[in-house]
Amino acid sequence: MEYKIAKEQNRKKPLYNTVYDQLYKLIMNGTFSGDSKLPSEPELAKMCGVSRMTLRQALSLLQDDGLVKRVHGKGNYITRIPTKAPKIGLEKIGNPMYKSHSKQIDDVEMSFRIDLESEYTQQVLGRKAAAVVAFERWYKWEGEVVGYSFTFMAIEAVTELNLNLQENDQLLEMLETRIYELANRASIEIKHSTLAISSVQKYEVVGGEDCDLLLESVFIHEDYPLVYNKYYIPREFSLLKINAVR
Repeated sequence: MEYKIAKEQNRKKPLYNTVYDQLYKLIMNGTFSGDSKLPSEPELAKMCGVSRMTLRQALSLLQDDGLVKRVHGKGNYITRIPTKAPKIGLEKIGNPMYKSHSKQIDDVEMSFRIDLESEYTQQVLGRKAAAVVAFERWYKWEGEVVGYSFTFMAIEAVTELNLNLQENDQLLEMLETRIYELANRASIEIKHSTLAISSVQKYEVVGGEDCDLLLESVFIHEDYPLVYNKYYIPREFSLLKINAVR
């Protein structure tokens, strides 16, 4: 295959790329610190000496990089400052909420109910069950709910894992961390969701009208998953990453 490189000596660097470079430098040198709100778009445009359209093109690039997020009706915020140490991505077994969320989750609330099995639970759990435990978890940051998950577990797995349904802390530790330590493999499917069930939830999820949805099956046995998880991460907080290596 023959490759050709186009001659670009006469092409100038687009203005929005120059503005992107300026804003990137201000973020990286700490002028605009992590989790802070950027000046308003008119202020930034004046600061950079460009039109708001050009500024928005530059901000879009920063949003693509995961450095800036736009919150509707509030403005633009810096989401994170890159570090030299690579963050472990979805290629490693572990709770994807913590690996894919831009905020530091500081509290998790959980509730559960016991349901009869259905054709759907048979499909996602890969086996018949006498009953199914349905867990809900709400992930919080500074008092706000910024993530949500829904989990199915066959009642037989409760016995297998020696869990006590009256011990909330034990259940939460199993779902959040222990199950990933026991797992030999996991599969994740990534979709987009509008979190349609938010209207009947216990809490309203910040940004929950537009989420990345991670459908996860966690395996200890080869034939069927021990749990089936649905993680909802609002797009404004979502940092999905896979570190591919050869």
